[in-house]
Amino acid sequence: MEDSTKALKALTVLLKSSSSVLDVIKKDMIKYGLNPTEFSVLELLYSKGDQPIQYIGKKILLASSSITYVVDKLENKGFIQRCPSAKDRRVTNIAISEKGTAFMENAFPKHEELISSMFDVLNEEELTTLTELLKKVGYHASSFK
Repeated sequence: MEDSTKALKALTVLLKSSSSVLDVIKKDMIKYGLNPTEFSVLELLYSKGDQPIQYIGKKILLASSSITYVVDKLENKGFIQRCPSAKDRRVTNIAISEKGTAFMENAFPKHEELISSMFDVLNEEELTTLTELLKKVGYHASSFK
């Protein structure tokens, strides 16, 4: 098989696999009453603590215009709160609320277990290799921008 044919096959397999994994993850997030973006914001705040609103958009790859909408929805549900920065009045930090923390303490371990179970078909060495190879391709692809 030619190198270009192998690359196209690898891309097809990567995209189909990624789509299957994303479908499972999205369905899991939705069953908790949040869309995937809302869940991702809560997950970031739960694991990393308070974040500037601008950083959240960059971290979960969301346009700044959309992040305000998502933050508003999560704030209306009582899961987060806006906190003006003490150091810079132009910066608004987002903090997870007690309700948001309680929600994530319940939902996240189950979500994490689902993710783990999708990868349990691989042994530890295969999982490490997969991670390294995907990073390698991703970093190389980013050089084409």
